[in-house]
Amino acid sequence: MIDFRQLQALSAVASEGSVARAAKRLGWSQPTVDYHLRNLDRLVGTDLTTRSTRGSKLTTAGHLMLERGDEMLSLADRALTDVRDLAQLGKIRLRFGTFPTAASRLLPGIASRVAELGIELDATLEELAPLITRVNQHTLDAALVYAAGGYRLPFRAEVHTTHLFTDPMLLALPASHPASDRSSFDRRSLLALSGDSWVMGSTPGDTLDDLVREVFESEGIQMNVAIRTDDYSVVLGLIAAGMAVALVPSLVSFNPPEGVVLRPIDDPMFARELLLAAPAGPGGPSAAVRQLAEAVRRSISALG
Repeated sequence: MIDFRQLQALSAVASEGSVARAAKRLGWSQPTVDYHLRNLDRLVGTDLTTRSTRGSKLTTAGHLMLERGDEMLSLADRALTDVRDLAQLGKIRLRFGTFPTAASRLLPGIASRVAELGIELDATLEELAPLITRVNQHTLDAALVYAAGGYRLPFRAEVHTTHLFTDPMLLALPASHPASDRSSFDRRSLLALSGDSWVMGSTPGDTLDDLVREVFESEGIQMNVAIRTDDYSVVLGLIAAGMAVALVPSLVSFNPPEGVVLRPIDDPMFARELLLAAPAGPGGPSAAVRQLAEAVRRSISALG
């Protein structure tokens, strides 16, 4: 098994170019550095360094081991930091924002999981644009947001985003619709629905709405946007009544109303990326925010 001191010795030699300077950097004796390097060579079955009168340098195998070793050392440091920070947290409150779709499915599980760690949430439910503004103004400690189609959200430079989940979009249409017997839709068949009444969001800044509009406009096709609302329960109700079609995220696809059919779209562009955004310092998000991100992942996973 690899001893982390072996990796530290290899990293120091790579940085300093000699065993003597590596020993000085680490505060070890030169024989100690030699000892760990020899044991690492023996463990992997090949020389990881070469030596000459001008110093020491890494072999090709040594560079590969250094790359993997640095990752292992970094993870070990992060593990120690996270556990120490968490142990010192005690009770802490996080101002957490999320959009309503995610809140209805995920917020109870998220709150329960972080509560086990001594983290309490002051939750705020808002649409995407207000959440971005509040994170930028540091009036939220973290927010669950989304982006579609490669759009970049207008966060300030100090805001760190963590990818959590790719949420595929589904086409929702009335069961009585002539195209409802299709098992899936591609871009061409989606564009053929331009004459239908579409439901779109009512709040500006929704990257998913922007993506759909641009797909239609790129083909010179004008969408018939007949209804605007940010409430997906209203969206599904209108579709069940035969009044419209819409794209809906998979997070709201459980138990759709009678009269609504949901079909996948055979184009990876039609998906939104769920992100946790938080103001962060040079070392990245705080331990509490990292625990929050893990709680969101676990809550999404629990939905199956």
